Amino acid sequence: MSIVPPAPGEPRRPDGPRDSGDAWVVAETGERYWGRYGAAGLLVVDAERGVLLQHRVGWSHFGGTWGLPGGALHAGESALRGALRESQEEAGIPDGAVRARFASVLDLGIWSYTTVVADVREAFEPVISDPESLALEWMAVDEVDQRPLHPGFAAAWPMLRSLLTVRPVVVVDAANVVGSVPDGWWKDRAGAAGRLRERLSAWVAGGVPGDALGLGADRWYPRVSLVVEGEARRIADAEAAVDAPAALSARDDVGVVRATGSGDDAIVAEVRRLAATGAAVTAVTSDRGLRLRLQELSARVESAGWLLSHLDGAAANG
Repeated sequence: MSIVPPAPGEPRRPDGPRDSGDAWVVAETGERYWGRYGAAGLLVVDAERGVLLQHRVGWSHFGGTWGLPGGALHAGESALRGALRESQEEAGIPDGAVRARFASVLDLGIWSYTTVVADVREAFEPVISDPESLALEWMAVDEVDQRPLHPGFAAAWPMLRSLLTVRPVVVVDAANVVGSVPDGWWKDRAGAAGRLRERLSAWVAGGVPGDALGLGADRWYPRVSLVVEGEARRIADAEAAVDAPAALSARDDVGVVRATGSGDDAIVAEVRRLAATGAAVTAVTSDRGLRLRLQELSARVESAGWLLSHLDGAAANG
């Protein structure tokens, strides 16, 4: 592998200093890959308009094809942040307009490309904001294959398309999870529930491994329903935002469901509601009787220990 800086006319930012990531990675066999630290792109999905694609200018790598707004990562930049930054630079996607749903990584060892799939939260019109685009177009999912696609995107599209209808949600039995660790939670049940919500927010913001949820793709950014009961219903409203890209993760990723009666009944009702919307539901509880009730609803059920191990792992990596 060698690193080759861009020649005149090759992909780069048109204004300002060139980033150290703006260079080709060249394999021993001669193939070139853009981005010293890898690259990332954003596939934006709108329920009404389809997916947002970029028609690449002729002088760019694989010019004339259709692909994703994206490009080389900066040094130390996560793929999530890089995909957002590049899409803002190339398509004018506003802050807060989209929310990440999952990420898929092509890892070649010497180079990697991460596709971040994100849903529109607030409608916007894309803007051609640099010379790398001939056009930006909302395209129906069924029409994507009819265009000349960038080879990398063409190879990934069948898998990406198969996951566009998958929307994971994790339903958490707060009392069971909090009660599984003897840390004095009984002195302040609402405070303990609030601390669990904070950990869940950070977990979602960092992305959950796909195999942990029984799903394809490398990482998912699921929504969470945290069901609280009794004194824990006094949990305070969320305040400070999680340290994550503002346009890709929001505080409402963890919603609180306050049970008015039985916590178990509220959890069953929430799972049933979400399943009716087509969501891929993972319920978290170690209560044996509740687990049986949830399995009858065809929900994926994991234990409190499963969740805590993932929360601990996220904290250690974050």
